[in-house]
Amino acid sequence: MSKRPDKLSEDDRVLWNLVARTAKPLKGRAAVDIPDIAADTKPTSPQAAQPAANAPGAAKPKAQHVTHRLDEPTLDKLAKGRLPIEGRVDLHGMTQDEAYSLLFSFLHRAHAGGVRYVLVITGKGSSSGGDGVLRRAVPAWLSTPAFRPLVSSHDHAARNHGGSGALYIRLRRVRS
Repeated sequence: MSKRPDKLSEDDRVLWNLVARTAKPLKGRAAVDIPDIAADTKPTSPQAAQPAANAPGAAKPKAQHVTHRLDEPTLDKLAKGRLPIEGRVDLHGMTQDEAYSLLFSFLHRAHAGGVRYVLVITGKGSSSGGDGVLRRAVPAWLSTPAFRPLVSSHDHAARNHGGSGALYIRLRRVRS
């Protein structure tokens, strides 16, 4: 049996705080105040950066980089299981801020670990006929400067991996 380390890494601490905030205290017990450590370490969300860019006197933003789509042979191999999906993250039921933080830390860890292909499950959205918020937001996030060093390309997943409610993401190779 291996000995557990006593300290959590910064990524684990951010993830734990996201999970701990969703927990409800037992009946008759007071809620514990959880410090907002994630706010210090999480990158700004695209919505938070928008007002500063539109401020008078601000430099014009550069043309937004559009992430490439996966090529057909790669999509086919991923769909048929001939190319391994080395990681997956499920963003169901999260707010945009929670999903952004989790997605960024997940992709950062996967990229650092040399992972090439991951599956991100966004869900298809509400049953009231509208598109899901995360289903629309995640592809837009992947084209932002924060994700550009990590993500090479992305595309909708095959039906057996979640269809339009999931994305295949190819991460960039780690530079030596």
